[in-house]
Amino acid sequence: MKAPMTRRKRGTDKYNSHYDIQATIIMASGLQPVPITPQKHDPAWKHVQMFKNGDRVQLKCIYCGKLFKGGGIHRIKEHLAGQKGNASSCLQVQQDVRLLMQQSLDGVVVKKRKKQKLAEEITGIHLPSNDIDTYDNNQCEVNTDIQLIANPIAIEPSSTLMVSHEAGTSSRGREKRKRGRPSKNSLVSASTDLITANGIEYEFKKPDCQVHMAIVQFLYDVGVPLDAVNSIYFQQLIDAISSQGMGVVAPSYHDLRGCVLKSLLEEGKTQIDHYARTWGRTGCSILVEEWCTDKGMILANFLVYCPEGTMFLKSADITNIANSSDTLFELLKEVVEEVGVRNVLQVITSSEEQYVVAGRKLSDAYPTLYWAPCAAGSLDLILDDFGKIEWIKVVLEQSKSITRFIYNHSVVLNMMRRCTFGVDLVVPRSTCSVSNFTTLKRMVEHKHNLQALVTSQEWVDSPYSKKEGGLALLDSISDNSFWSSCTLIVHLTNPLLQVLRIVSSQNKPSMGYIYAGIYRAKEIIKKELVKKEDYLGYWNIIDQRWAQSRHLPLHAAGFYLNPKFFYSIEGDLHGDFVSGMFDCIERLVPDTKVQDKIIKELNSYKHAVGDFGRKMAIRARDTVIPAEWWSTYGGGCPNLARLAVRILSQRCSLMHYKRDLIPFEQIHDTKNSLEHQRLTDLVFTQYNLRLRRMTDTTKEQDIVDPISFDSISVRDWIAGKELCLEDFGSSDWMALDPPSSNTTLSTDEAEELGAGFDDFEIFGVKDEEENI
Repeated sequence: MKAPMTRRKRGTDKYNSHYDIQATIIMASGLQPVPITPQKHDPAWKHVQMFKNGDRVQLKCIYCGKLFKGGGIHRIKEHLAGQKGNASSCLQVQQDVRLLMQQSLDGVVVKKRKKQKLAEEITGIHLPSNDIDTYDNNQCEVNTDIQLIANPIAIEPSSTLMVSHEAGTSSRGREKRKRGRPSKNSLVSASTDLITANGIEYEFKKPDCQVHMAIVQFLYDVGVPLDAVNSIYFQQLIDAISSQGMGVVAPSYHDLRGCVLKSLLEEGKTQIDHYARTWGRTGCSILVEEWCTDKGMILANFLVYCPEGTMFLKSADITNIANSSDTLFELLKEVVEEVGVRNVLQVITSSEEQYVVAGRKLSDAYPTLYWAPCAAGSLDLILDDFGKIEWIKVVLEQSKSITRFIYNHSVVLNMMRRCTFGVDLVVPRSTCSVSNFTTLKRMVEHKHNLQALVTSQEWVDSPYSKKEGGLALLDSISDNSFWSSCTLIVHLTNPLLQVLRIVSSQNKPSMGYIYAGIYRAKEIIKKELVKKEDYLGYWNIIDQRWAQSRHLPLHAAGFYLNPKFFYSIEGDLHGDFVSGMFDCIERLVPDTKVQDKIIKELNSYKHAVGDFGRKMAIRARDTVIPAEWWSTYGGGCPNLARLAVRILSQRCSLMHYKRDLIPFEQIHDTKNSLEHQRLTDLVFTQYNLRLRRMTDTTKEQDIVDPISFDSISVRDWIAGKELCLEDFGSSDWMALDPPSSNTTLSTDEAEELGAGFDDFEIFGVKDEEENI
């Protein structure tokens, strides 16, 4: 018995010494001790010290000495209880104190229910039960549904709180204002009420349960996908209806397919005419999008791209001619004639053999345009080939086993989302290969959060940690070699994902960046693997899939005309770029006199003569879109500038967009000429509305739930070969915490490509010399 007592005494001495040191530091910092009054009834007050720093009160844990500059006594209680929340856990608190704090936190639910009952009596609205935070008596308790703030404290505009700016005015003044024109601040929602407590007025916003129920009943009744609410037009719909007040008359079935459709069609055609008027200056690209319907029908959609926007032109049934290059050539020729040969710089299709042949025939028939394969499709094939490499395939499968276990148990999924702050590990993207490597990158980014998950007390106490899948998850997440392999895969594939994001971007044309993106991807792979026998295999995959685009003159000319890259090269420019530039001059400018002028103007560009050499122009090389740079500083070389703007205004990929609920099949099935024309106009209107949404939206929202059945590209990450319901509780979707929107600050991928392109091995010069 004596030995333990001796150890305890030594520990007490050690604690007292630590406490004295902390007290000295606190006194030296200018903090003044404040006595804790008997009115502080919360049990956590017995385990803290209170100090005053000017007008601000700060609390200190008496066990570990951690100083809290805000958050109230509730934050201290979480700290002592070891509960994840707003503070780190105290590692020196006694077990009986920790248990007491945990029991006190559990009592929050009882207090919350009492407050909820009071709110229901006041508002007559049933509020959902959610855990809330309890603060010091001097602070206001906040509920996720009713939020009380004493006027006139300012709050964030996005908050559900609406603070009255009239709290300081008399009731007579408010009564007088009601008779006259209402102020902007007094125009609060009809779902907003005032509550008076202790002589202070509060405003709170009721949840729009009735509105939400009405919306979801409509969506469920007609079978509209729930991601329809992500449309930019959805909030416009809500705002338009609410602005008219009660009694808005809904349009009839015949209105929607008649006069309303006609108005939208005319509006769409006006927008398209605006796009078409810019084609003479910027040129355009024809995009041919082939796809197979649920009924097995093969359709081809024809779109026209320019920097102002993309327009859907028409759809064609090619079920019986999909493998005929001659028939496809005639179809492409017809579209080129419709858009105008002088406007078209390139026709982009898939890289399938029939389109390769048809594209070559088209470029022979029209010497002033190019055929080009879809760059995004080539990159997707490269990533797919990377995923088939044996060691990468093994790591991907091990990673999928982790996410499968997490995403099939609601308790574990909630734990994971709390550790990642609501961010999902699984990232649905357009294709399986892109989803695979994007998800792996997300897992590497949250490596430490996943390790915190499997080492947390919550996980250790959970029954899932003892299951076979849980044990395997622990082994994988704790395996350093697994994470090393994951990190290497991310380093090899992330440059390709970056290029894919560049060529798929709707914000800027990608023609001036595609060549630099592929160069940078190969350069990073070389630096990562060092040895030629190691990186050459990955290069061969890239070169094989990129063969059709590798020598495309438009890509080379885009690199040549991008001042960010052109002026970063020291010494002579690689021959591919010069040849590609000359080829574009001869092909896109049929007038030989203009060709000669462009060649002379190239020297001015090469040596940065005139406006090209201005300090403003030099600074703008890295910050301004290449086409805009030429429009601004290319006045001294008008012929070259005109050609540069047209080349740099093009994209390199098709635009795959959701085609669900657009009646493409019905157009080709109907035999009634009137209904056929109406359906044609409907498809034209619907598709162009969606394309306009792509250009109007500043950033792509990442709000797809990975578990959704619609997330086909991540099925392997969230589902096993067979459905396994070990216990219903673990698969209760109603117990899931919602994920966050996963939105991050958008970065300009193209600006991150950097400068310097002097590794001729990447261009293939050495291989060509060896062959000679």
